[in-house]
Amino acid sequence: MDVVNVRQLKNNPSEALRNAAKGPVLVMKGDSPTAWILGLGNGNVPDELELRLALAASLFRDRVLSLGRAAKLAGIGVGQMISHLSRLGLTIGDDDQDVEADIETIDQWLASS
Repeated sequence: MDVVNVRQLKNNPSEALRNAAKGPVLVMKGDSPTAWILGLGNGNVPDELELRLALAASLFRDRVLSLGRAAKLAGIGVGQMISHLSRLGLTIGDDDQDVEADIETIDQWLASS
């Protein structure tokens, strides 16, 4: 998945469209995902869950989101997110900060239940 910021998109929209023919292109405004550009030439349009999973996995892989936050973005449980990441060949790190952030997220979810 390619990622472009708004300035790059404004300066060279043709490149973003060419990349969209290969796969989804995520448009970022600052540090926040703003939009997707999807190539429709192949007729295979992913559904919202597929897009959320792809975004969450990509941001987790790039260490922008913790495991818990990636699961929340995807709209699935942490266990399901672990399974999804495993299918993609991504490993779950044991960085102490990641673990603490994940525990905090899980505690918040449990408290809100």
